[in-house]
Amino acid sequence: MTTLSGASVVITGASSGIGRAAALAFADLGARVVLAARRADVLEEVARDCERRGGQAVAVETDVTDPEAVEALAQAAMEAFGGIDIWVNNAGVGAIGAYQDVPLAMHRQVVEVNLMGAMHGAHAVLPIFLRQRRGTIINTVSIGAWAPTPFAAAYTASKFGLRGFAASLRQELEDFQDIHVCGVFPAVVDTPGLTHGANLSGRRINPGAYLYAPETVADAIVGVALQPRDEVPVGWPSRAAQRSYGLAPKVTEHLIGRVVRGALSRADVGPMIEGAVMRTVPDGTLPSGGWRQQKGVPDAHRINKIALTAAGAAVCLGALAWASSRRPR
Repeated sequence: MTTLSGASVVITGASSGIGRAAALAFADLGARVVLAARRADVLEEVARDCERRGGQAVAVETDVTDPEAVEALAQAAMEAFGGIDIWVNNAGVGAIGAYQDVPLAMHRQVVEVNLMGAMHGAHAVLPIFLRQRRGTIINTVSIGAWAPTPFAAAYTASKFGLRGFAASLRQELEDFQDIHVCGVFPAVVDTPGLTHGANLSGRRINPGAYLYAPETVADAIVGVALQPRDEVPVGWPSRAAQRSYGLAPKVTEHLIGRVVRGALSRADVGPMIEGAVMRTVPDGTLPSGGWRQQKGVPDAHRINKIALTAAGAAVCLGALAWASSRRPR
């Protein structure tokens, strides 16, 4: 696509975090967005924000674990805008804790939302894309699809599965050059994810200070909509995890496990939280989770730019010093 003005875009998990940021980013470019999530009241608020930015918006209360609800979402998008150009499978949840300490029903729900929710979305929209002979599915995956994380077993399983599902689907659709199945793989992002996720570890989870803004991931999603690519890392940690796990999986697993176990052992004791895994919660309605503001740190993307600028300046100064030392007296 050369422009997103007038494009019809469906986004699941659009009530907060990356989904809400993506909805606003598409609206800024004049897209017509269909917003899906479980919290109808929050979706209406997002729809109003999108319309204030120049886009058209429709809110459809949807639980992505229900295939009939997702089929109804696709039908609502067709009725509202006459077609679907882009479908963003973004809804996601997580549960932190030792595998045996997390109820099996909660593990199942994480997989149902993260993996089956995306599969339901693809199943609903693919017949439409095949009739149109064009369309793009974009899955919000995770660094967790390249870096298996302890104490988040179901989340890791769902993201590894989502990556494999997308790869399989791409092979099936090779004869349809204008139908794309893409994925974005963010590093750690400042969203309400920890508010919405379950935490049964008994520790207070601190995501650290190196956090990407949800708007950075939203920009990547928009970029993939304009120029489809199979797998797009967002942030150098995600790219590093991809290469590290591909080259040395055992070493990567050992290092990640050591880091995560060490961080949990040092963390303060905290309450057991069920979050929004099994049912909705009123908290966490913005794109940002507020962690960067709380810690007083900039977006990791900006930190990268500052570091690159400083490194470039150091190289230039070093080169000038070397040149001066070589100049004849």
